[in-house]
Order: sequence, then structure tokens, then C-alpha cells
Amino acid sequence: MTNQPQQTGTLYNALTAGSKIIGTIVADSDFRIDGVVEGDIQSNGKVVIGEQGRIKGNIECQNAEILGRLEGKIETKHTLALRASGNIQGDVTTQTLIVEPNAVFNGSCSMGKVATEKKQ
Repeated sequence: MTNQPQQTGTLYNALTAGSKIIGTIVADSDFRIDGVVEGDIQSNGKVVIGEQGRIKGNIECQNAEILGRLEGKIETKHTLALRASGNIQGDVTTQTLIVEPNAVFNGSCSMGKVATEKKQ
């Protein structure tokens, strides 16, 4: 009998608190950021900016959850959730936008059909 690690769920990438990346991040799966990124992020999955996460750049992804700070544009194909601790300074393009009380959003927003037409 051999001991083999068991898969516990979907694979994802992470940038931990105290880490910093300057440049473009391209990911095929989900990505969680608790550090600092100065550059753009492109993901075929979900992007989560943790409470300590700071992004200065643009994001393109399927879904996003913002608990930290984003300075730049974000385009999601499906849902963007801006949590109470989240702060977006920039423009948003998404199908569905969820904004919790006490979240900060300064910019413009294109949603639903308008967002789809804008991309074409």
C-alpha cells in the first residue's frame, strides 16, 4: 500500500502577503493575491484580491472578488463581487456586479448587455 497525496479541490495560484510582482501575470486557473502587483493580470479563472492585496494595473478574468485595493480597470466575463473591505479606483466591465455596504468604488461601470456589446 502506498501513500499518495489526495486532491482536495481545484488548483489555484497565490501571491502571499509580503510578496511583490512587477510585470504581467497570466494564469490558466484561479489566482489569489494577498501581496502587491504592479502590472496587469489575465486569468481564465477567478481572481481574488485579499484584504492585504494591492493591485496597480488592469485585470481580465472570468470572475473576481475584491477585498483589497485595485487601481485600474477590471473586466470580468461573469461576476465581480466588491466586498465591504474592497476598494476599486477605476472602471469596471462585468455581467453582474455585487457591492457590499462600506465598499469603495470610484469609476464607471458597464454591466450586462452593455458590457457584452462594448467588447464586440
